Amino acid sequence: MRSSVVLIVAALLDYFIGDPWGWPHPVQVMGWIISRLTKFFIQVCQNSLTQRIAGIFLAIILIFGSGCVGWLIIQTAQALHPLWGIVLESILLASCFAFKSLRTAANHVLKPLTAGDLESARQTLSNYVGRDTQKLSESEILRAVLETVTENATDGVMAPLFYAIVGACVPGVGLIPLALAYKASSTLDSMVGYRQAPYTYLGWFSARFEDYLTWLPCRLTVITLALLSGKPRYVWQMCRRDALKDPSPNSGWSECAYAAILGVQMGGTNWYGGIPKPKPLLGDAIHPITPTTIETALLLTRYCFLLWLAIAIAILILLIR
Repeated sequence: MRSSVVLIVAALLDYFIGDPWGWPHPVQVMGWIISRLTKFFIQVCQNSLTQRIAGIFLAIILIFGSGCVGWLIIQTAQALHPLWGIVLESILLASCFAFKSLRTAANHVLKPLTAGDLESARQTLSNYVGRDTQKLSESEILRAVLETVTENATDGVMAPLFYAIVGACVPGVGLIPLALAYKASSTLDSMVGYRQAPYTYLGWFSARFEDYLTWLPCRLTVITLALLSGKPRYVWQMCRRDALKDPSPNSGWSECAYAAILGVQMGGTNWYGGIPKPKPLLGDAIHPITPTTIETALLLTRYCFLLWLAIAIAILILLIR
């Protein structure tokens, strides 16, 4: 019952509070460590082989270390008082979820856009995406927001929940270690998981490992969304048709599932530092992307999260019995 309570409290904290501005966050600590270690390894390792080996050590230190530190924190808090353990575990788990952050980011861009302030919408969007935003049209801004919301629905919301549930089902592990370990993997991928220098060799392992960790929760998310849509066969067929063309083994599936359900098309050419980068088209352009489309995508993510939460609580209760 303790894990069930923590799951519910963490979900409520993320939905209503999210990540308060200025408060310390585990990802900030992870980012600081990654930045320092990355600079050190780049200076010390001067060839591709040593950088690849350093990349493996970087991932092991961050992923395994985050899980162990999380476990130690919870064990220490529980030893002081069981209530402290529940409170701290709930806060740490809530920090692994990003639904509130996704909703807030989308609203920050949509607010000036719906008011007709295209320049402010472009500038705000640049805080959340890596693509060039200076010349984006209204439709391209809406596509960028929808792609961000749907891609991060898996690695920012559903995958941390998946690993928290797995950890809760393993005796002696608990909700936090695996969720924090996955968060560390995702943070590594976003910071060093690039093919461009200087991360070409240093970040290869982090990028590949994050792909493997996300693969199963991504497919389970797609299946859940397909079932919630009421047209599972159609959604799966669209993903089989389009998502396989995407160079990412996971983001294409996540985006394509939403595209199929919403009847919109994502993908196309994006610009990064003035260089065009074409991506495969996902879904059919039955409807244009609108602010309502983005709100519906967020609602689908919320329903998917709540369904997994209910299933997890049911599983935990059955395990106790």
